[in-house]
Amino acid sequence: MKASPIPSLQDGPNAPAAIRRSLAGTWEDPPGVRGFFAAINHKTIARRFMLATFVFFVLGGLIALAMRIQLARPDLRLVDPDLYNQMFTLHGTTMMFLFAVPVMQAIATYLVPLMIGARSVAFPRMNAYAFWVFVLGGAFLYGSFLLGSASSAGWFSYVPLAGPDYSPGKGVDIWAQMITFTETAALLEAIVLITTIFKMRAPGMSLNRMPLFVWATLITQFMVLFAMPAVMLGSTSLILDRLVSTQFFNPARGGDALLWQHLFWFFGHPEVYLIFIPPLGMISAIIPTFARRTLFGYPAMVLALFATAFLAFGLWVHHMYATDIPQLGKSFFTAASLMIAIPSGIQIFCWLATLATGRLNFKTPLWFVLAFFVILVMGGLTGVMLGSVSLDLQVHDTYFVVAHLHYVLLGGAVFPLFGAFYYWFPKFTGRMLNETLGRWNFWLMFVGFNVAFFPMHLLGLQGMPRRVWTYAPDMGWDGMNLLATAGAWTLAAGILVFIVNVLRSRRHGALAGDNPWGAASLEWSTSSPPPPHNFDVMPVVHGRNPLWEPAGSPRWVAGLAANARQVLITSVIDARPDSCPVFPSPSIWPFVSALATTVLFVGSVYTPWAVVWGTIPTAIAMTVWFWPNRLNTERAVFLERKP
Repeated sequence: MKASPIPSLQDGPNAPAAIRRSLAGTWEDPPGVRGFFAAINHKTIARRFMLATFVFFVLGGLIALAMRIQLARPDLRLVDPDLYNQMFTLHGTTMMFLFAVPVMQAIATYLVPLMIGARSVAFPRMNAYAFWVFVLGGAFLYGSFLLGSASSAGWFSYVPLAGPDYSPGKGVDIWAQMITFTETAALLEAIVLITTIFKMRAPGMSLNRMPLFVWATLITQFMVLFAMPAVMLGSTSLILDRLVSTQFFNPARGGDALLWQHLFWFFGHPEVYLIFIPPLGMISAIIPTFARRTLFGYPAMVLALFATAFLAFGLWVHHMYATDIPQLGKSFFTAASLMIAIPSGIQIFCWLATLATGRLNFKTPLWFVLAFFVILVMGGLTGVMLGSVSLDLQVHDTYFVVAHLHYVLLGGAVFPLFGAFYYWFPKFTGRMLNETLGRWNFWLMFVGFNVAFFPMHLLGLQGMPRRVWTYAPDMGWDGMNLLATAGAWTLAAGILVFIVNVLRSRRHGALAGDNPWGAASLEWSTSSPPPPHNFDVMPVVHGRNPLWEPAGSPRWVAGLAANARQVLITSVIDARPDSCPVFPSPSIWPFVSALATTVLFVGSVYTPWAVVWGTIPTAIAMTVWFWPNRLNTERAVFLERKP
């Protein structure tokens, strides 16, 4: 690429400081209150996303702790049955819809542009809009709980329990509309991330050189595009049944109650892998760094991610063995439940081969990864057990299923997630988390988790049903429940240590430097924390591990303007330079559009006319948002025409 005559970075790392300052001023978000709502920088939005999802995680955890206290002893009356059902619904909804999937997208929004050598995500304003829609939807749900009108039909909202006859009031309507909020945000984030990965990679980063975390993110976002519409369709049909008397799920009027389960679990089981696959990419970034060698079996790892995603869509009846689906049909889903263990096993053996042939550096991120192996294997084994129709019928709706679910999700996602926080916290903040507090954090969480959830396997085998708010003293479940409650307190203590570590290290932690771990991927080639523009010079990639391989030529891209939000677009497969468009500037209109969308969604819970009248402010806000900016258009044409 030839240099532009306007101010540009064409001297590599030796570019003048004035041009670097110009880049930072061009890409940073504006200051002040208006600037807060107008921010579109991907790192700013990602940090807010991560903070919001972690707040929801803590709230959901506190609700779970309150439920465990209620179940610690028989015949306790700390909460009444209706409040317990609301807490149960809110806990599951929070963890599945407001934490697990959004936090993975939030981390990807921050890291993917840095890993692929880009200055921004694609569609930065849409990225900001998705964040505001997500936060407002979560606030809507928790507001209903504080006002005593939350849903009590479970986080899965099975009909007819969630129908108008058995769940009067607005609780289920609010729950269903919250689904619309969160899935809209998730779909928009999927579009942003897919486009970013396909079209904004640094020159030379062909598909077979992408980091495995980027592969995991790409595959996950395609799963979002296929899975999320099913639950949005189901929740919209449910709210229409309740508000305008359609009969989608009413068998007496030609509907089908099982239709809800098919729609929900066609999303619900792939969602487990939406939560699970991104941590696989995180582990594939952490293990090579702390084993001090390249990852074993890169092609096999990529194919295993694809196989996991494909098979995940053939498992939804795994949750419906207690229904009257034909036995032959159930046998196919049993086979799929067994098959999906194969790609997971391939990845585990590749990781173990990397660890076995490396020189291990036992730091906190690696401890969380090692815990993942232990917990996931146990969760996987119980998953294979539940894949058997005969056993599933015996333990269906017991605490055995609760134990399996938490071993898969907490062990398979949350432990790697905490390891990822310890690994990338220096990049996020420029500071190191305290290693001693990190070890306390790890051991309290590891011990607390197993003490809390392993006894639930035994409770399930002893017949304790899930979703009960109390139990009689003569059932023999009190000892195990008390032990599980003690484990929940220990797990909570571990998370509290993490919060203290973050708050303390954010201000007083040791300075990290650009690459404190000696890692290989591109995000560690820029400063910690990164500047608003990510890279002073756009890198050129010559291998899968750019920082561990000899520098090639050329080493960077010259010619991108320093006084305009100009980005490099590359080809999908080989990442060859294609064009250099100018991205939009910060704008308050994505936030205003999110507010207008919220008015439409919330109003529709109370009157169908809100869909009509709420469309007007939403259309106005989005029209102003997308109105062509003459200055940006002229600047883009100017840059395109210059040699």
